[in-house]
Amino acid sequence: MKATTPASPTLTLRRHLGLAVMALTASLALPAQAQQAADWPSKPIRLIVTGPAGGTADILARLLAEGLQQDLKQPVIVESKAGASGALGIHELKASGKSGYTFLVIQDGALSEAPLAQKVSYDPFKDLTPLAQLTRTGLVMVANKDLPFQNLPEFISYAQKQSDGVPFASYATGFKAHTSGMQLGQLAKINMRHVGYKGSPPALVDLMGGHIPVMFDGVTTSLPLIRSGKIKALATIYPTRLQALPDVPTFKELGYPQLSKPGWFALWSHPQTPAAIQQKMREVALAHFSKEAVLKQTASIGMEPGLPVTSAEMIADLRDASQKQAALLKSIGYKPEN
Repeated sequence: MKATTPASPTLTLRRHLGLAVMALTASLALPAQAQQAADWPSKPIRLIVTGPAGGTADILARLLAEGLQQDLKQPVIVESKAGASGALGIHELKASGKSGYTFLVIQDGALSEAPLAQKVSYDPFKDLTPLAQLTRTGLVMVANKDLPFQNLPEFISYAQKQSDGVPFASYATGFKAHTSGMQLGQLAKINMRHVGYKGSPPALVDLMGGHIPVMFDGVTTSLPLIRSGKIKALATIYPTRLQALPDVPTFKELGYPQLSKPGWFALWSHPQTPAAIQQKMREVALAHFSKEAVLKQTASIGMEPGLPVTSAEMIADLRDASQKQAALLKSIGYKPEN
């Protein structure tokens, strides 16, 4: 049996010193983080949104800002970083969010859909953490009001008679509004031809003008036009009927349960934001978005109440949505944009 050479006294001393330094560093870091959380907030907080002023994320962020200011007694500034399908806002959070004074309000699709639709320089599962689900939402299939069908079964019959198929619009190529139309085509055995737009407004203008027959859109942007009778709603992608559109059936009701997954808006933080600060932001956000006055305001723009799910549950939902979206994109031969 080979004898083991004992470590030299000098090497042993160095090891012990190294371990002692590591332990001391860790013990100093914990009180520093605790003190940082105890003193927080001592200055204004920023809420980054990735859409334009007046958009859904902006409206939700301003509602959240009211609750945070009431509870935390500090100003809360809502700041737009619109562009690149949410990437600008995500990068701002990555750069400034560690200290606990910069947070992000964004829809889940920016993490489960955008990285599949285009090349991004962030990791949706490592670079930010969802803290609180603010609202849930769905998509709605809408149509030009003058076309000869009033519901989804009539549309499918109409589509079956179109030798060249039916073009449909979405607000962004490679996103759920795109793949939902293609998935309906696969399920109903009709030829759906995608026409991508850069955002909902130009697509809705063409829909009303008769240049495109149908579209898959976010409920919030289509809702005013549906209510005013300028376009008609055929079906919604959501598990149950939406309170904003109680007379519009879901795809699930109509025999397409594959088209039922909801989306959601959430408050996000940098992963290294101190845990106590993350927890406080989560508590305030959930409490504020459960108030009756806030629920009425979110319902008026087509939003459903959020769920008190944990960060881990939201991340699991993102992974599931991302996997399903990836499979749909693969089934239509989609390649990410540069």
